[in-house]
Amino acid sequence: MTIDKTGRTSAGILLYRRRGMTLEYLLAHPGGPYQVKDLGNWTIPKGEVEPGERLLDVARREFEEETGHPAPDGPAIELGEIRQKSGKRVVGWAFEGDLDPAAAVSNAFEMEWPPRSGRLSSFPEIDRVAWFDPIEARRRIKAAQSPFLDRLEAALGLGLPGSTGADLEAPAER
Repeated sequence: MTIDKTGRTSAGILLYRRRGMTLEYLLAHPGGPYQVKDLGNWTIPKGEVEPGERLLDVARREFEEETGHPAPDGPAIELGEIRQKSGKRVVGWAFEGDLDPAAAVSNAFEMEWPPRSGRLSSFPEIDRVAWFDPIEARRRIKAAQSPFLDRLEAALGLGLPGSTGADLEAPAER
């Protein structure tokens, strides 16, 4: 069952790094007892925007809450927005940087678990983060968020998805 989240907006950050002749993307796997699916369930670290908040500020805050590390200070690449199956609007930015997945720590949330037990249990909002090459990232990320990968590659002047061309030097000053 999909919950209708039409009218809600989240903002997030796609962290990327260059490894040899390819890019790698840092994706986050949602935590909680219902998040057992792996392929097609990973996401960019993101969170909901409250009225009056600036989108990029929210993206930075949520990245830090979900990874335990601040987003890089470098220039942000605007990735535009997508709409998830639930109807939620997600606005994304990309930053080049590095993060050790073993050092990532997410904030937690509480929910009644098991259902109707009357007991609250705590779960990490993100149970793990990992680096993926372009092909594997497209297998892991929610289908609606895959345009973020395409848009970043286009912004960096790279070829087709999964490209391993020699054009991975940092883009020239614009």
